Amino acid sequence: MPSKDSALKTIRELLDSATWEDIEERVRFLGGLDKGLADIKAGRVVAHEDVQESLKRWLANQEAFSRRSEIQSLMMD
Repeated sequence: MPSKDSALKTIRELLDSATWEDIEERVRFLGGLDKGLADIKAGRVVAHEDVQESLKRWLANQEAFSRRSEIQSLMMD
């Protein structure tokens, strides 16, 4: 279904009391889902294990940076 048709269908399904913010939030949410599903279909994904490993390395770097900053701060006092 084209994006415009999908947006109109979404708006029609909302409560009559929906605000502009409600409409925008719902359309953006569903648009994000569509984009994510297209990414999956196209193979643009990262394995869960790879994300975990990347996060571990990033956290270790952040911890090391924080410790260096603390040491530098103590040396300046």
